[in-house]
Amino acid sequence: MEDQSPKPIRCKAAVCRGAREPLTIEEIVVDPPKAYEVRVKIICTSLCHTDISFWQAKVSPVFPRILGHEAYGVVESVGEHVVGFAAGDAVVPTILGQCDHCSGCTSENSNHCDAVPTIIGPGMRRDGTGRFWDAQGNPLHDLLAVSTFSEYTVIDMNQLVKLDPAVPPKLGCLISCGGATGVGAAWRLAKLKPGSSVAVFGLGSVGLAVVQGAKMCGASKIIGVDLNPGKEKFGKAFGVTDFVNPSKLGKDNSVSGVISEMSGGGVDCSFECIGVPSVMAEAFRSTKKGNGKTIVLGIGNDKDELRLPTMDLLYGKCLMGSSLGGLKPKTHIPILAEKCMNKELELDGLATHEVGLQEINKAFDLLLQGKSLRCIIWMDK
Repeated sequence: MEDQSPKPIRCKAAVCRGAREPLTIEEIVVDPPKAYEVRVKIICTSLCHTDISFWQAKVSPVFPRILGHEAYGVVESVGEHVVGFAAGDAVVPTILGQCDHCSGCTSENSNHCDAVPTIIGPGMRRDGTGRFWDAQGNPLHDLLAVSTFSEYTVIDMNQLVKLDPAVPPKLGCLISCGGATGVGAAWRLAKLKPGSSVAVFGLGSVGLAVVQGAKMCGASKIIGVDLNPGKEKFGKAFGVTDFVNPSKLGKDNSVSGVISEMSGGGVDCSFECIGVPSVMAEAFRSTKKGNGKTIVLGIGNDKDELRLPTMDLLYGKCLMGSSLGGLKPKTHIPILAEKCMNKELELDGLATHEVGLQEINKAFDLLLQGKSLRCIIWMDK
């Protein structure tokens, strides 16, 4: 009887051979899925600033590596003990897992799975081994156990979210990380109420998703902060009510001071979407006394440290970090997809460019030059 179990697949992938080096399109081998794993055919993926941070070796400098973590795909095959997925299912990967059984997943106040925890370094989360090999048989490291800059990838079932097949691939890609992170931070972490005031530092794709989330929650004043004057137009289209360009302020004016004046003493909540400690501190200063909240979404260098004015803490201000905007991926990403399909959220505008896999380095250039928000990378284009 013929063996029907999944076999290794040869396919194309964009491989990062070294820090800051252009990616090379290579033929690779992708192993079959092991127990609790799913092999996915990637339809489209996108480039995120998190990918840039790993590419620049700011975090976990390990090469050669297949980057990418925002994507939309279709299940190709499943390993043993996989529950809830079958060949042909439309799925998106996430950097966080959700098992629904551990203390983290059952808590209302956490979205970190304890059973299959997030690992920054390479290796699948259950056994620490890889699933990618180059043409010479040498191992290729993964990124966050996802690696979507490949025509096929292997992902733990806890890190996959099934979507309604009616959701367009491009939208699914956008809400698998960046869009979900921004909207979730406003909706689930900040729990913004109608009439709230917010300041969003950095109007990239995550920042603009925060703006959309704040607008959805009924925020009345949404202040966008960015050094790029072109982001004012983008911001206003997404829901920004006021724009501050720090480079246009006089030397005697601070961003936090200007925001305090604009909001009558500070905003209810600020969001740092860049990953720079000095900006995090300025975002913190921009919130009001009593119950001002700052949520950090940006990723910086892994050795960066943050300094804050301690007296502000005594006034009741708080600062918190975030992974995926506080969302539980399997629970909340389908809800976001439904809100987008119903036009309660408008995230399509985040996708400003589209290229094929062969042109993936163009996506890096566009993002680094500040010319794109999200560049969708199609595997078959």
